[in-house]
Amino acid sequence: MSGLIIDNFAGGGGASTGIAWAIGRSVDIAINHDPDAIAMHKANHPDTLHYCESVFDIDPVQATAGKPVDLAWFSPDCKHFSKAKGSKPVNKEIRGLAWVAIRWAMKVHPKVIMLENVEEFKTWGPVIECQVTESIRPCPDRKGETFDAFVKMLSNGIDADHPALNECVDTLGLVNTAKLIKGLGYKVEWREMRACDFGSPTIRKRFFMIARCDNQPIVWPQPTHGAPNSEAVKSGTLKPWRTAAECIDWSIPCKSIFGRKRPLAENTMKRIAKGIQKFVIDSANPFTAPAQVTITPFVTECANASAQRNMPADEPLRTICAEVKGGHFALVTSHMVKMRGTNIGFEMTEPAHTITAGGLHLGEVRAFFIKYYGNEQDGVACDEPLHTITTNDRFGLVTIKGEPYQIVDIGLRMLEPHELFACQGFNSDYIISDYNCKSTKKQQVARVGNSVPPQLSEALVKANLPEQCTQLAKVA
Repeated sequence: MSGLIIDNFAGGGGASTGIAWAIGRSVDIAINHDPDAIAMHKANHPDTLHYCESVFDIDPVQATAGKPVDLAWFSPDCKHFSKAKGSKPVNKEIRGLAWVAIRWAMKVHPKVIMLENVEEFKTWGPVIECQVTESIRPCPDRKGETFDAFVKMLSNGIDADHPALNECVDTLGLVNTAKLIKGLGYKVEWREMRACDFGSPTIRKRFFMIARCDNQPIVWPQPTHGAPNSEAVKSGTLKPWRTAAECIDWSIPCKSIFGRKRPLAENTMKRIAKGIQKFVIDSANPFTAPAQVTITPFVTECANASAQRNMPADEPLRTICAEVKGGHFALVTSHMVKMRGTNIGFEMTEPAHTITAGGLHLGEVRAFFIKYYGNEQDGVACDEPLHTITTNDRFGLVTIKGEPYQIVDIGLRMLEPHELFACQGFNSDYIISDYNCKSTKKQQVARVGNSVPPQLSEALVKANLPEQCTQLAKVA
């Protein structure tokens, strides 16, 4: 008889979805304190028993009703470890959420424990109070001390006077610490994995810990995907990385960055300009969007000598430009822009960069082109190819597949939740809206930003719990 599969910190269901792909059924129990997260999880995993409570309020013995546990998965809140948090103060209680794994190990002794977090989780250590600001920050001299203690408690034991023992006791309300001092007998390993290497179209890099107590080896799955120019991909050993381009909904209009009632911030415009320079103008092979791509609010046409007209954009770009005299035709390039930090973005031919729960910070930039013939041929003078930015008619002249094109407009829009879920590796039929009759875009983004790319949990479970897995293949 197979043991139970438990998903702690289940969120909207990323880890659970990957586990379900591996074992051919939903996880048995999912726990999360957030009603919205549980609502999304329940909509997609209706056969799972859901607890909308703090993980610390759940008694593992009661929850499992005495049944054996094959896998306990943990994805504790990562923001108080993540480098994305920057230098902001931390919360000791949130940093200590992983202690709940110790409770499950002590009470029901799962065969396998898996824990997912940011790579900085290895720096888990004591916190200190700043005397000036009274804020709580990690002690720089004791980085990794608590992490080391956590591993020792799970495995071979810890010194009775180790300071982390008191933290664990206080967090879990323990009375007897003998088991922790002796060690819980798990073999423990950890490493970092990138989602793109396992078939998810995001580069999201995460820390994974596997602990097991059944005398079986810990198995780390081998990558199935790689860089398109790698020898492994060229030889057919690996599949090429999936890319951001396949996740974009090209039917969504991309509003011009010019003439907006509320102008874009200066830094945003700089990011866009640098991205256009890098990914379009200076690129030897810029990504070109599918023919059905839509633009808005207008297309600036440059044709018929110096004549210029603006056209409504309620049709695909190629249809509009097919009407231009001389058979001019349009082309659209696209790349991604990051609205935070100093990174200007990335090409559409790469996996998407990491999505966070904090907000909509990934945007799509589209550059719109018309066939360029030059002033002396067939009259295609562009007095204002980028509105008032320049009067140079050769600005933005780009050679694409051997043909000259000129930029006539640039659009920007933020990615929609369904695109972000696709970038994270979820299938298109995953329910992300109307699951609780009042879901907002902010809630949807929070769910995807907190989620585990399903391909990672799928690969880990297949490698370490083959007896739980079926031959059922997930829908691609």
